Amino acid sequence: MRHPLSPLTSEEIIAHREILGSDGLVAPSTRFSYVMLREPDKTQVLRYDRETAAGEQPEAPAREITALLTDLATGSLVQTITDLTSRTVVSRRTLDPVAEGFGPTLDEDFLYADNILKEDAEWVAALARRGVTDLTTVRTVPLSAGVFGYEDEVGHRVYRVLAFQQKYATDSAWAHPIDGVVAHLDIDAKKVLRVVETPVTHVPEESGDYRDPEVRGPERTTLKPITITQPEGVSFTLEDGVLSWEGWRVRVGFNGREGLTLHQLSFTQGEEERPIIHRASVSEMVVNYGDPSPTHAWQNYFDVGEYQFGRLANSLELGCDCLGEITYVDAVVVDDDGAPRTITNAICIHEEDYGILWKHRDDFSGTSETRRQRRLVVSFFVTVGNYDYGFYWYLYLDGTIQLEGKATGIVFTSGHDGVTEFATKLTPELGAPVHQHLFCARLDVSIDGLRNHVDELDVKRLPTSDTNPWGNAIGRTRTRLTAESAARRDADGALGRVWEIASSDRVNRVGAPTAFVLYPEGKPTLLTAPDSSSRRRAGFAAHHLWVTQYERDELWAGGYTVNQHPGGAGLPAYAAQDRAIDGEDIVVWHTFGLTHYPRLEDWPIMPVDYAGFTLKPHGFFDRNPTLDVPVLAGSDSCHAPATPHPVIGPYGAGAHAEGSANNDLSTGTSPSQTAPGDDNSAACH
Repeated sequence: MRHPLSPLTSEEIIAHREILGSDGLVAPSTRFSYVMLREPDKTQVLRYDRETAAGEQPEAPAREITALLTDLATGSLVQTITDLTSRTVVSRRTLDPVAEGFGPTLDEDFLYADNILKEDAEWVAALARRGVTDLTTVRTVPLSAGVFGYEDEVGHRVYRVLAFQQKYATDSAWAHPIDGVVAHLDIDAKKVLRVVETPVTHVPEESGDYRDPEVRGPERTTLKPITITQPEGVSFTLEDGVLSWEGWRVRVGFNGREGLTLHQLSFTQGEEERPIIHRASVSEMVVNYGDPSPTHAWQNYFDVGEYQFGRLANSLELGCDCLGEITYVDAVVVDDDGAPRTITNAICIHEEDYGILWKHRDDFSGTSETRRQRRLVVSFFVTVGNYDYGFYWYLYLDGTIQLEGKATGIVFTSGHDGVTEFATKLTPELGAPVHQHLFCARLDVSIDGLRNHVDELDVKRLPTSDTNPWGNAIGRTRTRLTAESAARRDADGALGRVWEIASSDRVNRVGAPTAFVLYPEGKPTLLTAPDSSSRRRAGFAAHHLWVTQYERDELWAGGYTVNQHPGGAGLPAYAAQDRAIDGEDIVVWHTFGLTHYPRLEDWPIMPVDYAGFTLKPHGFFDRNPTLDVPVLAGSDSCHAPATPHPVIGPYGAGAHAEGSANNDLSTGTSPSQTAPGDDNSAACH
């Protein structure tokens, strides 16, 4: 029997389409805009797990699929819920696209857009004014349109289309934007609504082909291979989608919208498995551009809701995306026709050494102990047009949880007429507008149970007083977040602000609630004006932290149908209910990301930039949970007694210091060790 949270199989996806077809909901013009497992309420999942653990026949929750059906002939949008077990459609709801927006982009839209524009006389003439007449070299880029007050776009699926020139097969088209012209396209009516032009009329000529030896230069010959081996195999197991490693246990999921999801993350101490997070994912992201010119002011993309991360996932390559002893997991997503598509090697799982876990040389006892940190990595990578994003979940030996986003690829480019207040000059003719990448992680927490609460913790400078006569005391304020209206919070580095997510039912050995603390990076949130369209649509990105009461179908920070939604959906609407969140079943939402002023060093391909957050146990354990980490073979000296000799150390006369040295400073050499292994990096290109 499949677990209620197991990802959809190809057979289930095929059955889903058959059921909808039998109910008259599938026509030749029907497109499957979203298809996902409708995960059961967590209380049903927990009951299923309890009954299974007790050896009973579990009562399986209904296996349901939710889908958004777009009819290209009629323009109708219907959200359905299908019960696979009973093979019935149990719910259907018609959406109003004017008030609720559309589904994501469709694959066929990009081909139609290209054909329509290249037959449009006004657009072709605009390119000719920029010296481009060979349309076979033109690459059109249809982009989600947003909502900007055009009456003829209301209720219509619209794209705004920019163009780039690709002069030969492997040329980087992003180096040659045909700027100063953008087409507004009604994709269903298959007509150009308008062509907007600015005075920018040149096309940058300098090559950005980073694979071309003439651009790249000769490759380095000084780097030596690094080989990672685990002769005894990996320390984790993966069985039926459940990953287990050094006390950690997590169910690995994947869907076409979010991509990688983590479920039922727990830590086992002794015989007790302790829940921490019921579900974790990147719910949404927005990329908003800061160039106010008519051809770029509308650029704000919701890459999860409008383009679907999961469907854009890469097939990962050993030695390139992942290095070491790797376990890959395939993912099954659903295409626009409602059929399954398998992405091979979509998820990468491996262990990494992460330096020192803990270390102390004791000058009184003459001992020295060192242990190595290690982390388990679960990751995937997506490509959305010019940008590539990696999402890496890290689980550490000491109970730390981390999400790291990696942004790379090619910056979005533009031409310019010499005015670059809102862009960086990458070459004398090429610009790259300032922009933000803002992600929202949804953390359905369950720290030692379903009843949790959140406290905001700030450091506090205390004045000199009778109780602080020397003025050295450091205080801290604790503020309980009790309702959703009060739980829209912003990071503050000057106050060292963090958020403690704690159990409302369990305390540790000193009487404090068991907890994890969320450490934000505290970088800027959404920088657009309060009355801007992007602010209305990306309300989630206005704050670093939101806390809401759990509700089964409240999954989307930007709303369910974000494409051309007028705004206010998602987190602002969830939080407007102002439900209680103190001692309740809660969800923590965290906005994090980058404000990117492109550098010359980001061109012609961008080195990885990073953004993320950390969850660290604070009183979840009663002591350091890694005292039992052993010294592994080949590292016996990590706990050898130090060679004592008298010194005047930090603790006074008679302390001891280690008397051996690993490096010969006179020659600048040091002993080295090598391990055999295979270099598979040829697959990287």
